Amino acid sequence: MKLKLRISLDDHGVPAYEVLSRRMNMSGLIIKKIRLYGRLLVNGVASRMKDPVFEGDSIEAILDDERSPASRPDCGIQIYYEDDWVIVCEKPADLVTHPSWQHMDDSLIQRLSDVRLHPVIRLDRDTTGVIVVAKNGYAHNQITERTMHKEYIGIVHGCFSPTSGVIDLPTGRSDTSIITRIVREDGKKSITRYNTLLVNDDIDISMVRFILETGRCHQIRVHSCHLGHPIVGDGLYGPLSRDFPDPDPILRSRDERIERQALHASVLSFIHPVTQECMIFHSALPADMLRLITDRGGQTRH
Repeated sequence: MKLKLRISLDDHGVPAYEVLSRRMNMSGLIIKKIRLYGRLLVNGVASRMKDPVFEGDSIEAILDDERSPASRPDCGIQIYYEDDWVIVCEKPADLVTHPSWQHMDDSLIQRLSDVRLHPVIRLDRDTTGVIVVAKNGYAHNQITERTMHKEYIGIVHGCFSPTSGVIDLPTGRSDTSIITRIVREDGKKSITRYNTLLVNDDIDISMVRFILETGRCHQIRVHSCHLGHPIVGDGLYGPLSRDFPDPDPILRSRDERIERQALHASVLSFIHPVTQECMIFHSALPADMLRLITDRGGQTRH
């Protein structure tokens, strides 16, 4: 990791660590790592964090253990954007974002690189769509400290009424499971905005745009299920799950039309950790979800 900046009149005589903190929004931990394991160069000469810097000086903060690896050319993952700080890519279905005790041998970040990466967003294994991965701790910290905009497209059982609105229901871990979440009064604040895009009357499903105001675990899936419109194909919260209260075979038959939960991360925007540019990425609806919403001749209505 290497960061460069030029000292302005406003920073004249200020210690280097304070300039890095104020101008680059650098955390105390990263500053400490640079001091202990990296290098601070002022006009090309090694310097201390506590030494003052002056107008016109050029600062380079270097942390060699925070490498910026390139993604593997044969990773099999669609890359939308890559530089020394981030990778923005398409996560396919049936792939976890990062290794877990159940999935130690294969994950998105393992496919992208042998060097440690920092996923900024964690999409569920069967959720597809656009995702951003940071190449070092500094980039990860900068992105997560700023507001991100995330939109998802989901296909649900039935149709929300009203067809658009805001779901403001706290969610938390179920008392009977370490995986599932539920709506509960003592849960964390969870807000989801939604807007129905299409309705397939043939099989009573609808396609919905979800915009996250908060980013709780399984938030869209929990909110949708709680309101009686679970995501089609959701084996954890939908009709195919063990705990679903309604074993209606018609509901189950809809779920069997797709081999995963019909949820897709369609839009992502964030502020680049170094350039401060607003980055916006779009991901097209995958083929399995497109087939599902247009099933039986695709008699859909807006």
